Amino acid sequence: MPLSADSFDLGALRLSSGEGRKLDLFVAIEPFALGGEPYPVEPALVPVRLDISRTTGDGYALRLRFEATLTGPCMRCLEPAEPEYSVDAREVSQPGETDELDSPYVRDGVLDLRRWSRDALALALPAKILCRPDCAGLCPVCGADLNVAGPEHQHEREPDPRWAKLSELHFDN
Repeated sequence: MPLSADSFDLGALRLSSGEGRKLDLFVAIEPFALGGEPYPVEPALVPVRLDISRTTGDGYALRLRFEATLTGPCMRCLEPAEPEYSVDAREVSQPGETDELDSPYVRDGVLDLRRWSRDALALALPAKILCRPDCAGLCPVCGADLNVAGPEHQHEREPDPRWAKLSELHFDN
């Protein structure tokens, strides 16, 4: 069974320059709060594939891949949603070089796998979590679920109040 890890000591692998390893680990990703609603990540321990390659000096090239599901209400119709997201993230940590090559997830040779996984998943999320891509949402007038009611669901439009006085006119023949 793969290891569960929140952080990973890269130096413990004792890789020389150009050498690499593929590791299968499990990581717990904290739930997201979107629009005041909780969206926990499933499974509780997400299986991840971590590719580590040693570069020159104290540097590493890292790749993280996993799939995770967010569970919570659909942002259009409020029904349960369970969309699955694939994550493929890369980081380079080359301390002493430019700031662009200094990964925020690697400090003193230790990779913060939990924070990197959560941030990578956050970047993969769409603007709205939906139960299905073509979710029709709720009727703005009565609140009916338009996925169930269908496209024939309609309401008679209220008359424009700017024209209300015209309804008081009566013409005699």
